Amino acid sequence: MAGASPLPRWAPTPSPSRPLWRWGGGTPDDARAARGEAAAGAGWSSLGSIFAWATGGRRHRGSTAPPPSAGGPAGHCAAPIVVPGGSTCELVPATAAAAATADDPTVFLTWEDVRVTVAGGARGAPAVEILDGISGCARPGEVLAIMGPSGCGKTTLLDTLAGRLGPRMNTRGLILINGRQEKLAYGTSAYVTQDNVLMSTLSVREAVYYSAQLQLPDTMPASEKRSHAERVAREMGLGDAMDTRIGGRITKGISGGQRKRVSICIEMLTRPRLLFLDEPTSGLDSAASYHVMSHIARLAVREGMTVVAAVHQPSGDVFELFHSLCLLAAGKTVFFGTVSDATEFFTLNGFPCPPLRSPSDHFLRTINKDFDEEKVESSKESRKTAAEAINILANAYKSSSYSAKTTDQIVEMKHMDGASFRRREQASFATKLLVLTRRSFLNMHRDIGYYWMRLAVYMGIGICLGTIFYQVGYSYSSIQSRCEVMMYTTALLTFMAIGGFPSFVEDVKVFRKERLSGHYGVSEFVISNTLSATPYLAVIAVATGAMLYYLTGLRKGVDHFAYFVIVLCICCLLVESMMMIIAAVVPDFLMGIIIGAGLQGVMMLNGGFFRLPNELPKPVWKYPCYYISFHKYAVQGFYKNEFVGLSFPSDQLSEPNVTISGVQILKDKLQVEMGYSKWVNLAILCGMMVLYRLTFFAIVKIAEEIRPKLGGRRGCVR
Repeated sequence: MAGASPLPRWAPTPSPSRPLWRWGGGTPDDARAARGEAAAGAGWSSLGSIFAWATGGRRHRGSTAPPPSAGGPAGHCAAPIVVPGGSTCELVPATAAAAATADDPTVFLTWEDVRVTVAGGARGAPAVEILDGISGCARPGEVLAIMGPSGCGKTTLLDTLAGRLGPRMNTRGLILINGRQEKLAYGTSAYVTQDNVLMSTLSVREAVYYSAQLQLPDTMPASEKRSHAERVAREMGLGDAMDTRIGGRITKGISGGQRKRVSICIEMLTRPRLLFLDEPTSGLDSAASYHVMSHIARLAVREGMTVVAAVHQPSGDVFELFHSLCLLAAGKTVFFGTVSDATEFFTLNGFPCPPLRSPSDHFLRTINKDFDEEKVESSKESRKTAAEAINILANAYKSSSYSAKTTDQIVEMKHMDGASFRRREQASFATKLLVLTRRSFLNMHRDIGYYWMRLAVYMGIGICLGTIFYQVGYSYSSIQSRCEVMMYTTALLTFMAIGGFPSFVEDVKVFRKERLSGHYGVSEFVISNTLSATPYLAVIAVATGAMLYYLTGLRKGVDHFAYFVIVLCICCLLVESMMMIIAAVVPDFLMGIIIGAGLQGVMMLNGGFFRLPNELPKPVWKYPCYYISFHKYAVQGFYKNEFVGLSFPSDQLSEPNVTISGVQILKDKLQVEMGYSKWVNLAILCGMMVLYRLTFFAIVKIAEEIRPKLGGRRGCVR
């Protein structure tokens, strides 16, 4: 930051009970020296070089920031200031603060004349305006609350500032960080969504600890990652629920309010410089809301964190924790400024807050036009509707001193020339891959709908097929029976692989949320999912395949059985890969199951069993459907594995006392392509499985590239 900037820098008074995470090196003694404190001062945590007390910004090893003097230089205030939640802080001289935050600058966020429109649903329908010229700012050490009735644009404004607008939404306006347009590097910003997207099978301790392993760097020992994760969770009041599973579709788990706190914990692990909170108090009672928000407010002051929260209906105690207020109604700014000025503004414009009523309740009641049949209270003789109140307040704000004050603050922040944000160190690719594989393996083990119910169904199908085709023998009629067994095995067992799609959709939701936060990439997710799923599918293939193979009396030999099981396992992996693509395009699990079943049905019809290859209509069904159907390669691989080397008696009615070889059956009866071996069929199946997973990877990456273009100007703050 430029040392000459007149904007204040906040530095918290140290508290030995709350060590703060800091990237890079440095020791507690370095931090004490930088603050001019004695080494025997506060009781430092044993976490040594990993955790250190932070000033207005985190200071890295090698920083030469001069310690602030007791009285402070001329023109700079050093008196303690009381902040919400009972914390105190002192104003650090601008030059010292600038040096202390050179490597990890604080965030001054400004936005001017932000307008967001969404394309009309019907063709030719006009675009709908959601935000209409919103301006404001947020500074380090403060909590800005965005409030307003439902549908006023709170979440849209938050998504716009965070660069998370969806497709078909267009935005205009200027969003700056420290006076410039730039993306924040990894670890410097976080977004807590309104929906609690968590892995339901994990306990609170596991969820937070796995996230810590993904986000925190490898230079931090595992024991300290665990201690840090548990401390952050306990700060959010989750100490009694640490070993309770989060819960979801199958088990109840923790409460909705606790899920919200777990979501906040996961995003707070890196102590981000800029924190966005969407409905952080939803699902929490008044006491929990106060404790959570007071902790965030204290943390904001202590670390110089910039917090922007969209809050729907805060209690009076929570409302007093906010430093600034952005009040929206019908996409317009009703008020922007300090919380204390808001009450004065409403009073001056004829809407005083009645005695014993919370100001936040009064504000929202005044501007909520969903119930306009009820007149809002006014000090004037005539009562006004909420729509009239919104127009009065919005017009009054535009010409008020509060709007001019906000404009002056924005101009002041725009002329800053802060340091660029550097990407914080995080876990390596190998660490992320290992952690994700372990987490996914554990999730699959605990989620009964993922593989265990499928195993039970597969065993049932295996018993049915094995007993219906029990010991088919080596007669001429057994040729058709063997073909039917192999086709039904390929069709039914792979078709049932879509049964785990709902569980996979939940995993994809977690992946999308963590991917947006930068916890890991698409490649780590794809590889870890493959590694964790393979053992379960191998168990399913071996258990079901052995039962079916030996009950029906297919060809003897360990090598033939091994090939049968391997092809069956690869087919299941291939179908899961296809369902990954569907999940990326159609996240709704019901639609996904329908689409997946339809695609498999079409492939099944073109597999070369129900209709021989040479009899398929050449347009579409033979070219290309026949050649892109994985059933073709699986069934023909099974055929070659079964018939090559065997001989059967010919049809005794037409050719008595004549045998027919398996190769003849493959060529003449089944029209199998014999130009390559069964191992080529297996290799093609493996290649299709890899191709499907690469397609999923490409779809996600392309969506990440085109989403900003569809959503208007993006990436200003992420």
